[in-house]
Amino acid sequence: MNDMPEFTPPKVWTWDQENGGKFASTNRPIAGATHDKELPVGDNPLQLYSLATPNGVKVTVMLEELLAKGHSGAEYDAYTIRIGDGDQFGSGFVDINPNSKIPALLDRSGPEPIRVFESGSILFYLAEKFGEFLPTEPAKRAETMNWLFWQMGSAPYLGGGFGHFYAYAPLKMEYPINRFAMETKRQLDVLDRQLADNRFIAGDDYTIADIAIWPWYGVLAQGKIYDAGEFLDVQSYKNVQRWTDEIAARPAVKRGRVVNRVAGPENEQLEERHSAADIDKLGL
Repeated sequence: MNDMPEFTPPKVWTWDQENGGKFASTNRPIAGATHDKELPVGDNPLQLYSLATPNGVKVTVMLEELLAKGHSGAEYDAYTIRIGDGDQFGSGFVDINPNSKIPALLDRSGPEPIRVFESGSILFYLAEKFGEFLPTEPAKRAETMNWLFWQMGSAPYLGGGFGHFYAYAPLKMEYPINRFAMETKRQLDVLDRQLADNRFIAGDDYTIADIAIWPWYGVLAQGKIYDAGEFLDVQSYKNVQRWTDEIAARPAVKRGRVVNRVAGPENEQLEERHSAADIDKLGL
C-alpha cells in the first residue's frame, strides 16, 4: 500500500468519463434525462420499473408477499430497466424517479397516479397501503423503522463501497478494500448480534426490515454477491446464516427474486412479470 502514488486532488474536479470501472458508462455527475423514451404501462394497479439488483429484489419480494396474503390490489406489471444500457435515463423513467435509480413504482389504483421511488420508501408505502409487514404497536413499529433506515444508510458501504472496490473497480487497491471490508464485517456483526436474540430483524415478526435487509446482507451471507463469501468469512455469522436460510425458503421470496432478473440460470430469470402465471412457468 505504501508503494501507491499519492493522489493530489485538483482545485476543481472535472469528469473523466473513463473513470469508474465496470459501471463507468452509467455514472455521471449530472441528473436529468438523456433521451426521450416513454415507459410501457400494463393493466395492473401497480407498475414497477426495476432490475433484480438487491434494491430491486426488495420490492418484488414485498409485492409477492402481499399477493401471498391475498391482496389483489398488489397485482403488478414489472418491466426491466437495463441500467447498463442507460434505460434509467429515459424521460419516462426520470419522470417517476428524478434520481435515475431503480426501483421506481407508479401506483395507478387511484384517481391520480402516485410515483414512489427509493426502495425503502416503496416498502413503507406498500406496508401502509396494505396494512402488512409493519407493526402498529408503537415500540415494534419504531424498531422496524430503525432497521429499515439502518439498511438504507448502511448498504452504500456494502454496495458502493466494498462491492465496488472488491469486485468492480478497474484496479484492486488495498486501502479501500480493507476499509470497506472492515465496515461490511462490522455491519454483519451488528446483524448477528441482533439476530442472536430475535427470530427476525425487528423481533418475532417478519417485517419490511427483513425484506429490505435480506437481498443485501442475507444474499451476501450466502456468498452469492461479489464472490466474497470466503473473503468475508460469512459462515462465521451463525445467526445471520440461520436467518438468511429461513427467509430464502419463503415461497414469496423465491418468486420475488426472479422478477426482472436477466442474468444467471435461465430458470431463475423473468424479464417481465404481468401475472402470477409468468412466475408459475418457472416452477416456483
